[in-house]
Amino acid sequence: MIDEGDLAQEDTAKDEGNVTEGSRMSKLRRARRKVTKPHLCSTDGEEIAKANSSEMSRNQIADLSKPGSAESWSSHSAKDAYHPTPVVKPSLPSALAGAPDAEFNPNTDPTRYNAQSFNPPQLSARMKHIKQEMAKNHLQFVRFEATDLHGVSRSKSIPAQFFQEKVIHGVFMPRGYLELMPNPKDNEVNHIRATCFNSDIVLMPELSTFRVLPWAERTARVICDTFTVTGEPLLTSPRYIAKKQLRQLQDAGFCLLSAFIYDFCIFGVPEVINSKTISFPASTLLSNHDQPFMQELVEGLYQTGANVESFSSSTRPGQMEICFLPEFGISSADNAFTLRTGLQEVARRYNYIASLVIETGFCNSGILSHSIWDVGGKTNMFCSGSGVERLTLTGKKWLVGLLKHSAALSCLMAPAVNCRKRYCKDSRDLKDSVPTTWGYNDNSCALNIKCHGEKGTQIENKLGSATANPYLVLAATVAAGLDGLQSSDGAAAGSDESQDLYQPEPSEIPLKMEDALAALEQDECLKQALGETFIRYFVAMKKYELENEETDAEGNKFLEYFI
Repeated sequence: MIDEGDLAQEDTAKDEGNVTEGSRMSKLRRARRKVTKPHLCSTDGEEIAKANSSEMSRNQIADLSKPGSAESWSSHSAKDAYHPTPVVKPSLPSALAGAPDAEFNPNTDPTRYNAQSFNPPQLSARMKHIKQEMAKNHLQFVRFEATDLHGVSRSKSIPAQFFQEKVIHGVFMPRGYLELMPNPKDNEVNHIRATCFNSDIVLMPELSTFRVLPWAERTARVICDTFTVTGEPLLTSPRYIAKKQLRQLQDAGFCLLSAFIYDFCIFGVPEVINSKTISFPASTLLSNHDQPFMQELVEGLYQTGANVESFSSSTRPGQMEICFLPEFGISSADNAFTLRTGLQEVARRYNYIASLVIETGFCNSGILSHSIWDVGGKTNMFCSGSGVERLTLTGKKWLVGLLKHSAALSCLMAPAVNCRKRYCKDSRDLKDSVPTTWGYNDNSCALNIKCHGEKGTQIENKLGSATANPYLVLAATVAAGLDGLQSSDGAAAGSDESQDLYQPEPSEIPLKMEDALAALEQDECLKQALGETFIRYFVAMKKYELENEETDAEGNKFLEYFI
């Protein structure tokens, strides 16, 4: 039996501040080992957390209760007297310590909220801004959203007058909503107690993600991190896992600049023809990028802070591609998460159905374009020079890590049987696996290196499908790349001048989901990086889905849940 509290300590990296160029590699080699160290000793950590949290709560309530905000918060005294949920222990992280403007801050711990990163005036200013937005837009509800293991939004909507209280104490939700394992079997998930699975967890909002939703009437949303009721991070939370890996990357002296590129299909309302349900493309034109639906979707994404670089028609009628602008840190995964929900809601307004699955049963692609930069975000560490098709030694080591772990990566990035069809769609031979290909400016490769563009060299990880959880895609990519940087296998990358990679063994991508799950279970690096609790639970969930694949194969292709 694995104790979740111990794993939470093991999966938390210790902050060592900024790293100089000369010590970056030595710190990198210590990054994995530091995972096993507790972030704070239990006694000191609890006292600091309690003191900070108590002080924040007192100052926050005092500042926000001052007169002058009646415009946006009516019946203030009635609201303050209403406490429908029990108060969480003071050690629960406060949501008010998120970055104020969602900017990349290399000194902020992304795996937890830092109670000292905001002083009381800053906390008050952030809440004042949110209250002004709520009053300006006459908001009635705020949606507290968290990702489940599939990357789908699970949320609770709170009446606007109770928003301040829920920011302080969090919103409670059954844990099973996020982990989605119906009737878990003890022999499959024996690391999670049944009482634990059926218990509540707490959604704590990250206030920098507060946005008014243009596709929902008088409603805003805020993305949340998930904790147990005792204040410990939920170890199966994809967003927590992604933040943890970004922290590991920061400890090594780097930061991540990334963006997602998605394909999706737009269908009209299904029609029943000869007792068979058929969905037709919403548009039969390949040049359908000017339709009002796409314009409303892109404008709505801009309003929610997800900056779209371009959108276009794709290879078949009704299929579209959307590219986001690259951003530092967790923002790229937040943008992809926002798209998955916004796409459904805008499509519903047009009486369309949006799907991440093509009508032939294949999954659309989901690409993570990324590069690593110095910790200050000034220098692209992949870039050898403008217009030169060559990776730096750092870039080659990163690429070696992606190739080395491609089998396990594919399990997280193509997490269903239909997703894996695209790996062999051009092959007529019956194979158990296909080679992991890479190349420069070659869109047919699984790992495509692009050395052009204003942001310099980046690697497109094209192993993913659009149905994969974006937080897991980001986390697994960073974990594999980091292993390439610190591993002795990185010597296979050669020198800066060479364009070749010398791999000890050819990389293969398994075509069967069962083989991919086995590869993930056997990958000790990803198991340590993402957490054994998460790996065991993810594998158990996928095995459950495989057992029930026949009953789901026909009906779920266009269900909104599986867009």
